[in-house]
Amino acid sequence: MTRNRPRIGVALGAGGVKGFAHIGVLEVLLKNNIPIDMMTGSSMGGLIAALYGAGQTPGNMSMFAKLFKRKFFLDFTVPRLGLIQGERVRELVAMLSKNKQLEEMNLPIGIVATDLESGEAFLFKSGPASEAVRASISIPGIFVPVRSHGTVFVDGGVADLVPVRQVKELGADLTIAIDVSFYNTQPSFFTIYDVIVRTMDIMGKQLKTYKEMEADILIKPITKYQPTLAFENTEELIESGRIAAEKMLPDIKKMIKQWKETDNDKGK
Repeated sequence: MTRNRPRIGVALGAGGVKGFAHIGVLEVLLKNNIPIDMMTGSSMGGLIAALYGAGQTPGNMSMFAKLFKRKFFLDFTVPRLGLIQGERVRELVAMLSKNKQLEEMNLPIGIVATDLESGEAFLFKSGPASEAVRASISIPGIFVPVRSHGTVFVDGGVADLVPVRQVKELGADLTIAIDVSFYNTQPSFFTIYDVIVRTMDIMGKQLKTYKEMEADILIKPITKYQPTLAFENTEELIESGRIAAEKMLPDIKKMIKQWKETDNDKGK
């Protein structure tokens, strides 16, 4: 049986606070009736995916972003495996995701974390959304890793910067990838955070070319350096997502139209 449209999957990439740009992209897609049938997210992208899947609108997420302060979720611990325990952020995510399990979401949602033992990306498709997000945002050296599924998890961006392959696994015919990374060519190092985040930026840079080839549509909202853990420019970041998505709308609509024409030809 021929379907009248493709199943569209959206992959939200890692990038710390730059991930707030995902909100602007989602706002534009929904405003222009671009269907979203499944979604995956890595690190900050995993957080946005979980909130969207739980029923939070881009408008709600914009409001949360503007109120977001580090003091609300940073629970420092005696350094051993990480500086931040992460229980506060897990509780916050649980509240914002309405304590939902991933299998209870409004659409298929996959959250990517990195299995520290195997070095491979792991896709959470079931279980508490807050636990999956907590694993996915565990920046090595900053957040204490998460022990789950018989292994140890750290930030999803370590193994998979933009989880395109995983959204295809969920059944997407066409994929829209949102890459919120930005490689700063003149970095400054003032704190341990700067060093750790810079290390992840370097790893992410190596994955970029591969990811760009893998997605049907690639949206890149970030055009200048933004500190990964600074929450002062949330509205600017959200707006950057809107602008980037608006620019790609003609390509997205063309992609959907071409798929329909090709699929209908196959069904004749």
